[in-house]
Amino acid sequence: MRILIVEDEPVLGASLRRGLRQAAHAADLAGSVAEASSKLGLETYDAIVLDVGLPDGSGFDLARDLRERGVMTPILMLTARDAVEDRVRGLDEGADDYLVKPFALEELLARLRALQRRTPPNRAPTVTVGDLTLDPATRSAARAGTPISLTTTEYALLEFLARRPGQVVSRADISAHVWDENYDPLSNVIDVYVARLRRKVDADGRPPMVRTVRGHGYALDPPAST
Repeated sequence: MRILIVEDEPVLGASLRRGLRQAAHAADLAGSVAEASSKLGLETYDAIVLDVGLPDGSGFDLARDLRERGVMTPILMLTARDAVEDRVRGLDEGADDYLVKPFALEELLARLRALQRRTPPNRAPTVTVGDLTLDPATRSAARAGTPISLTTTEYALLEFLARRPGQVVSRADISAHVWDENYDPLSNVIDVYVARLRRKVDADGRPPMVRTVRGHGYALDPPAST
């Protein structure tokens, strides 16, 4: 899944993003209502992890605004408030679920999986590029019906590329969305993982999909017609 974390506490926000990425989710971080609104205008997300207390407004207000604009992305609301009236207000404003701080990362991941299972019928549950299909709920992939065995990081990289079919993405973009802040830009780890994906996705004589654009980055192209 591609998830937007809206959290103004830097340590908690970074920890959540790292945990989500380690669980093979693509995660972006916003520290304010304004930044979250900007990212939501540029990207499509599968879920929003939304803190109630933000420096320039309330998570309640952002949730209500999104619902009024017809944005039906599932919202998991985070707060230190555990009063019943606060939980009720969050749900009434448009949140799909509620999690009180402090919480375990495993519970947050389980709640996100539950939200994914409740995805409305008009939202595609899978990501498809040509004959390649990815299931974000199970973090599995198949090409022409044949399962592809992927590690957690390989799946996260493949989903990031698959959500931008035909688009050349830079190594910097990949490192920002798939790796955490400890990624070394001088390492060749991205090249290694792209090579692994190419061996797996383009195996058995299938039309190639993983493309390297020297000096610019990588792309996942729909396979050419045979």
